[in-house]
Amino acid sequence: MRVMLVDDSSTMRRIEKTQIAAMGISEIIEAENGEEALSMLQDNMPIDVIFLDWNMPVMNGITFLRKMRENPKYASVKVIMCTSESEKSRVVEALQAGAHNFIVKPFTPEVLRERLEKVGK
Repeated sequence: MRVMLVDDSSTMRRIEKTQIAAMGISEIIEAENGEEALSMLQDNMPIDVIFLDWNMPVMNGITFLRKMRENPKYASVKVIMCTSESEKSRVVEALQAGAHNFIVKPFTPEVLRERLEKVGK
C-alpha cells in the first residue's frame, strides 16, 4: 500500500508517518500543501490512500480534493480528511467532494488504523 500525507505541519506528517509505518506500511510520500500534492500525485501513482489536511497555505485540502476528483485517473485513490475542522457541514462538504472518511485532530493511533483499514478494503 502506498500512502500520501498532505499537511503543512511537518510535525503532523511525522506523527502520521510514524503511526502508519508502525502498521507495516513503508511507502509513504509527503506533501506540504495541495499544489505540491497534485504534482507529486501525478509522479507517484499508484497512490492508494491520501491523508489530507483541510487548512493549508497555497492550496487547501478541499480545493486539492476537488481538483484531484476532476481527473478520472485518480478515481481509485481513497482520501481521508485529517483535520481540525469538525463542524458537520464541513464533514458533509468533504464527503460530497470525494473524501471517503474523516478524522478530527487530535486523534489516536487506533482511530488512524481504523480509518485506514476501513478504506483499504
